[in-house]
Amino acid sequence: MQKNQSSRSIGNAGEDAVCGFLERHGYRIICRNFTVRGGEIDIIAEKNGVIAFVEVKTRSVGALEEGEAAITEYKKRHIIKTAEIFMSRLKSPCTCRFDVATVQTDRGRIVRLRYYVAAFDASRR
Repeated sequence: MQKNQSSRSIGNAGEDAVCGFLERHGYRIICRNFTVRGGEIDIIAEKNGVIAFVEVKTRSVGALEEGEAAITEYKKRHIIKTAEIFMSRLKSPCTCRFDVATVQTDRGRIVRLRYYVAAFDASRR
């Protein structure tokens, strides 16, 4: 991690980059950092009637662990439960999926963004 940047500011930069990526690809950002007791979803976006619940992992170049490795079964369960709460608040049913984005930074610059559509599902809990 850079000395002048907190983990939160690095995470925000990664989320900003992913929101920009999604918007350039036709998504509408519904909300960011949807939080309920026991869980948070970084980005909720919609395109063509499908809601994407997006988990973003941002790492600095040279980090010991890639962002993909941080998406554990435990983390997935919390994301799914949080998504269920979000969906229960909607007026009509819709299709959803769980995406993952990993962002790599170097001295405060975004150097790589990977986006995984339907990275996991809610069928195995």
